[in-house]
Amino acid sequence: MREIELKLLSELMKKSRRSDRELAKAIGVSQPTVSRMIKKLTEEGYIKEYTMIADFKKLGYELMALTLVKFKNQLGERREIEGSLKKALSAIIMFERGLGFGFDAAVISYHENYFSFSKFLEWLRYSASLEVSDVQSFLISLDDKERYCPLSFQAIAAHLSTLKKK
Repeated sequence: MREIELKLLSELMKKSRRSDRELAKAIGVSQPTVSRMIKKLTEEGYIKEYTMIADFKKLGYELMALTLVKFKNQLGERREIEGSLKKALSAIIMFERGLGFGFDAAVISYHENYFSFSKFLEWLRYSASLEVSDVQSFLISLDDKERYCPLSFQAIAAHLSTLKKK
């Protein structure tokens, strides 16, 4: 990936609602060049979607949870898992398989309060399609005034702008 493409991705992560003309000015190329690069990066899969990050506290959530999950058996088919996730009593924003600390998956979710979080854990532990053997969670209060680096793509965008590739 070229350095100019990294700059464009960085600018899009900072604020994707800008016009191609504004993006071109920010990275020092022409508007048609930006349009072509966006099309190319989308076709190649570097750009997956355009979205925004809401203030989850204002939407009524008090907690964000990072939950590690250990499965009894191999995880079922993706379609089966997606069906099970739709029944969850929370806003799950990520559920991915992986390795670490003896767990098989990580879940990031938002909850209205501790009661809704405990109902989520109950659902997770006893979901027949998931067959969970262990669950550990780390809770983040969205009421906490001391925030170090809240969920945002600004940090990744800043990092991308430091990379030099050809």
